[in-house]
Amino acid sequence: MRSFLKFFLASFVALIVFSVVAFLFILMLIARVASSGDKVVVGSNAVLVVDLSESLNEQRREDDALTALVSGRPVRQPGLFDVVRLLDKAAADDNVKGIYIKAQNNGNGFAASEELRRAITKFRLSKKFVLAYAETMSQNAYYVASAADKVYLHPKGMIDFTGFSMTMMYLKGTLEKLEIEPQIFYNGKFKSATEPLRETKMTEANRIQTTAFLNELYGEFLQKVGASRKLDTATLHEYANQGLIQAPADAEKYKLVDALKYNDQVMDEIKRLLNLKGEDKVNFVSLNSYDKATSLYEINANIAVIYAEGDITSGHNDEPVGIASEDYIKVIREVRQDKDIKAIVFRVNSPGGSALASESIWRELSLARKSKPVVVSMGDYAASGGYYISCMADSIFAEPNTLTGSIGVFAILPNMKGFFNNKLGITFDGVKTAQYADIGDASRPLTDKEKAIIQRGVDTIYANFKQRVTEGRKLGAAVVDSIAQGRVWTGIQAQKMGLVDRLGGIQDAIACAARLANVPETKITTYPKMKDPYEKLMKTLGGEVRSSFVKDELGDHYELYQTIRKLKQLTGEVQAKLPYNLVIE
Repeated sequence: MRSFLKFFLASFVALIVFSVVAFLFILMLIARVASSGDKVVVGSNAVLVVDLSESLNEQRREDDALTALVSGRPVRQPGLFDVVRLLDKAAADDNVKGIYIKAQNNGNGFAASEELRRAITKFRLSKKFVLAYAETMSQNAYYVASAADKVYLHPKGMIDFTGFSMTMMYLKGTLEKLEIEPQIFYNGKFKSATEPLRETKMTEANRIQTTAFLNELYGEFLQKVGASRKLDTATLHEYANQGLIQAPADAEKYKLVDALKYNDQVMDEIKRLLNLKGEDKVNFVSLNSYDKATSLYEINANIAVIYAEGDITSGHNDEPVGIASEDYIKVIREVRQDKDIKAIVFRVNSPGGSALASESIWRELSLARKSKPVVVSMGDYAASGGYYISCMADSIFAEPNTLTGSIGVFAILPNMKGFFNNKLGITFDGVKTAQYADIGDASRPLTDKEKAIIQRGVDTIYANFKQRVTEGRKLGAAVVDSIAQGRVWTGIQAQKMGLVDRLGGIQDAIACAARLANVPETKITTYPKMKDPYEKLMKTLGGEVRSSFVKDELGDHYELYQTIRKLKQLTGEVQAKLPYNLVIE
């Protein structure tokens, strides 16, 4: 017994000591990560590094130290508009001598890339240098990189200049094999969100709309690249159409890049521009570091920028990206009732989602507009529900390559009877007190009467959506009906039809809001505000662990899993959502 107690006490003490040491170690790690968030000094002769592979959220992200440590992300990362303003500040900062663009890949969408490209072009007016380099350069990275003074490519690398393509995945055959019937209801002949479930290839209407906006996006790409590289768009299109850019030497020959260089040669050129000697180190400063050294937000703000990014859902949302109706009603109401805020800029980057949630957010923004100007700035997407929550604004700005419109709705109710009965051997039985008490039950198909009820509901919501657009955009009902039908438009097309007022970025929208509110000096605050750090920590860590586990298990099939998961989320509630997950390559 004595030896047992001795062993137990020794083990207990060892456990305590280990726990204390582990706790102190974790504190040291947290302190180390937290210290990386302290304000930094840029130093002289600095070169700002713009790494295009970093995906930028609309709103800046600030994680607690432990979450940053676990996720491998920085404690603080500027949002897209923050980066645009950082580049503006860098142009006037005597310590910053130029920009180095790492153009391997581009983690951002078309409209976000346009904002970055515009900011880089504006920076060049300062007469400071801008160099872009990559070993291999993707097409959308080249789009931004082409705005630089000089574009360099690795002598043995690769550049993609093959044109745009878009491929959709269709699941109808899979569902038939599983004996799952997707009972689909929609309004709008171009509303193609349900196509992957009911077709095996593109419908003619979808092919028409996709071809139209893809050609529009590609035309914008060629125009901007051509202007920067002093090449006409027909010539550039011929390069892609004939497959002329197959090797780095081709890119140099046809003037897509200025020279083929190794990394050390590019570094030598930067040193020469900075008047540094061979052994001197270049003072490269990341956007994150420059953000820590710079103050972007003022006190006593008079313009509120509300970021709305992600899918639109009902209720609350604990994810870092997402537009939950109850959360946004609260935010918009707070801004509406704040007498110090003179105008609202509503930044929308959303493919849509719940039609009911979109209506609720539309209502609160309409109330806000009665007391102060509301200006919408559209990002990569402001489509379907994303357009629903935008259409009431005093003025709407979009990028030329924003995808918007998609004014249409749909509903999906799965009939799982064959799957349950024939694949799993499960049967169902029950009782009800009224004829339609179990309408939508997945264990059986809908009756004709039930289908008629649901279709009427979809038609009513679609009519309401069009009415919101008619009133908000001051267009005739017939005009709205002709440009609705679920069709997706680019920003350029949408402006011609009256769905959008002006082409421009978030800075243009803020300037417009300031004019409408007669604000002489613009001071900005952003919403939604950051969540409680401890609550955010626990939820973020849980999400990181789950996501990491699923990715590890599924590997290359993770993207398919994400697609099926999103399709599952579409069932049950009437949706105002972009036709599909757009992946343009």
